Amino acid sequence: MALQQLVCRFNLMILLFCKGTLTIRLTGSGSTRCSGRVEVYHNNSWGTVCDDGWGLNDADVVCRQLNCGTALKAPRSAHFGAGTGQIWLDHVTCSGNESSLTECQHSGFGSNTCEHGQDAAVICSDLIRLAGSGSTRCSGRVEIFHNNIWGTVSDYNWNLNDAEVVCRQLNCGSALKNPEFGRFGAATGQIWLSAVTCSGNEGSLTECQHSGWGNNYYGHYYDVGVICSGMIRLAGSTRCSGRVEVYHNKSWGTVCDDGWDLNDAEVVCRELNCGSAQEVPTSAHFGAGTGQRWLDHVTCSGNESSLTECQHSGFGSNTCERGQDAAVICSGERDVGSSNECVTW
Repeated sequence: MALQQLVCRFNLMILLFCKGTLTIRLTGSGSTRCSGRVEVYHNNSWGTVCDDGWGLNDADVVCRQLNCGTALKAPRSAHFGAGTGQIWLDHVTCSGNESSLTECQHSGFGSNTCEHGQDAAVICSDLIRLAGSGSTRCSGRVEIFHNNIWGTVSDYNWNLNDAEVVCRQLNCGSALKNPEFGRFGAATGQIWLSAVTCSGNEGSLTECQHSGWGNNYYGHYYDVGVICSGMIRLAGSTRCSGRVEVYHNKSWGTVCDDGWDLNDAEVVCRELNCGSAQEVPTSAHFGAGTGQRWLDHVTCSGNESSLTECQHSGFGSNTCERGQDAAVICSGERDVGSSNECVTW
């Protein structure tokens, strides 16, 4: 039988009921339709998810399951307040492509040694996402959620200003390119926007001028995309080891190694889907960078979902030399293995 979904909204909580998949909701202090503490329904009761290993791939599955776009952040440490009752899941490990959180590996329902101070959460993009062939978290075909349907944007007048708004909305840095002509593949179904005209300073693509919802004369061959810079990269070695560089004010810069430790490196490795931090080389171990030195005195607890969430001395505020560039050596890509079967009741 085809999968049937019923979406209900109650007091800023969204519930998704799917046959053969897990019922899930976002709740807690300050929660919205697409951000909050993750709770799952199992054995006739709601319970939370422990944040051991919780990252953007796991949050991405939750956001997609709730029709909330893509994950912007994966807050830990009860960011939206501590839940009560059961803690149902721990050590959740998703590839990011699963359709339900229970398809991800986990330690088993109720099997954990956690406190509610470790409740996991998500902050989703809500009404926008990147999709298509070859897409990543920060590059892909632009899709908008309107009238309970995902649809695309036509490339009439599409430029870097428009792409800049999308990248910023998705917490993906600045726009590097604004691909047209279905660069990430042609979608099907609705084409929502055309003739989009942004100044580049808007907080959301829907704040820009456009021709009206569904008012267009083009086919999906003209679906637009974006390629964003992202916010962090490793340089000078491999994908999961190297000199740490962050993107700010439209340029890449390094991180000074004052106080640099495993907690800081852990955040970088998790943000890049590179497993856990193994070493924290200092003194420009992978060579000295060029240009800006963006961060210094970075202090992370290790639970942040992005390096820029950690305390630091302020962008560009430092007294460092080139020989002090910080680096990380991560364990490598997370091993997501095979998925568990869905739970039914």
